[in-house]
Amino acid sequence: MLSEKMVQLGTNRSVIRDLFEYGNKRKAEIGAENVFDFSIGNPSVPAPDCVKEAAVELLTKGDPVALHGYTSAQGDAGLRQKLAEYVNEQHGTNLTGDNFYITVGAAASLTISLKALAEPEDEFITFSPFFPEYRVFVEMTGSKLVVVPSDPKDFQIDCDLFEKAITPHTKGVILNSPNNPSGVVITEECLKKVCDILEKKQKEYGKEIFLIADEPYRELVYGDVKVPYLMNYYDNTIVCYSYSKSLSLPGERIGYIAVSDKAKDWKEVYAAVCGAGRALGYVCAPSLFQQVVARCLGKTADVSVYKKNRDLLYNALTEYGYRCIKPDGAFYLFVEALEEDANAFAERAKQYELLIVPADSFGTPGFVRISYCVSTEQIEKSLPAFQALVESYR
Repeated sequence: MLSEKMVQLGTNRSVIRDLFEYGNKRKAEIGAENVFDFSIGNPSVPAPDCVKEAAVELLTKGDPVALHGYTSAQGDAGLRQKLAEYVNEQHGTNLTGDNFYITVGAAASLTISLKALAEPEDEFITFSPFFPEYRVFVEMTGSKLVVVPSDPKDFQIDCDLFEKAITPHTKGVILNSPNNPSGVVITEECLKKVCDILEKKQKEYGKEIFLIADEPYRELVYGDVKVPYLMNYYDNTIVCYSYSKSLSLPGERIGYIAVSDKAKDWKEVYAAVCGAGRALGYVCAPSLFQQVVARCLGKTADVSVYKKNRDLLYNALTEYGYRCIKPDGAFYLFVEALEEDANAFAERAKQYELLIVPADSFGTPGFVRISYCVSTEQIEKSLPAFQALVESYR
């Protein structure tokens, strides 16, 4: 016998991956230049020069044993210390290398953190719209995902609904800002309310409730927008980070977990993280890219390209008559479908070779996600198709 749950997950891909594979097939049929693929968050902006320079130097001059051998299970001590120094400098924290666990990307950061915390009958809260894999990650621990709808006007957190959703079974809250799929950055005022509610509920229930900050888009913000660092607002915080977006390295799978030194019994929390990494087989992240990112701290890919793409797409679509949530970060545009059924809307979009993701699985029916981390040329070429799509509804 097989695990029916695993068969189901392996047979039914996420709507994002399914559309991505459809796009690959369609490109082979009619040419990539004729398909406007906005399905997946795969950065088109090259990694900064420091990545190539570090990799070349390491591969040509580095110690091959250290380069390709095992690091400590929780990651190279030198990298972890450099991360602590960098985060402390940026955010005024007092972390050491012993607060960091190096991971195989953000997905590993989240699954390890959830595994470290989860006990039978636990619940984890998140806010819609949310990355669909949160449900998979949470349910695979045996816990329940509780989804709290955000304010539909601006997709900030509805704190009244959030407070009502917290129960004695609540173990943690997953907060993603800048958000995938909306691009919304949660304001400092809103975050302070969230943290105040959590503090109150911890006292009421006599237990710790953890705040899990999912932050792969932290550096992808536009203008003067700031992303508050949650460790400075709430003690029981775990930060999950990835270099997939900031350094344009999604295929290299490198990130980290940072456990706040202010969390209650934080050394035990960190030990649970190490144990969960061991249990899941997520030990010793890729050695080469541990050394690469150690040399690229504070660097990012050219975020200005994403801002240019955002402005071009947002301004055009709103002019055509679409209702769009203007993103302050990430590289997604969240758009209200032109009919009640977003899946039907996304299917109609395919007639114009537009590949956009219906947001039902993101917890927000009636919307679609457009990933604008593509070439500016693709966006420019796609605009007549978006205009034709909206005209087809008139």
